Amino acid sequence: MTTHVALFPGSFDPFTNGHLDVVRRGANLFDEVIIAIGNNSSKSRYLPVEQMVALIEEVFRDEPRVSVRSYKGLTADFAREVGARYLLRGLRNTTDFEYENTIAQANRHVNPELETVFLITAPALAAISSTIIREIHRFGGNVDSFVPFSLPAYAAPSGA
Repeated sequence: MTTHVALFPGSFDPFTNGHLDVVRRGANLFDEVIIAIGNNSSKSRYLPVEQMVALIEEVFRDEPRVSVRSYKGLTADFAREVGARYLLRGLRNTTDFEYENTIAQANRHVNPELETVFLITAPALAAISSTIIREIHRFGGNVDSFVPFSLPAYAAPSGA
């Protein structure tokens, strides 16, 4: 029997309720969903990758078909490494589609066996973005309704 494994890649900085919705819906379509947090050393993160992995793992602790991993390098290569033949992506709007379509084509070039599956974001969650959440949180705003866990208090990087 073939197992259908989907990789849900992103920076997840932070992981939002929109991401949560995509993973839960994806878990209804695939045998396994791996949330893959890209670790780009040239990019400064708001929250450390290790902390985000732990927070997301706690959210899905009772869902054995969902796991969380961090990775470096190309997403298409990581998908091959973990045996995922599908990339799961959420689309909030047409701007997301334009960007995601380009990425899907590049991933397919690197790994021809990889199919990208797009799920349209639930309307109530479409306005949520990690960028907006970071900004609200950075200035002391309450972001509890946007994320599936409590974010730690923001500590500005030294020298900031």
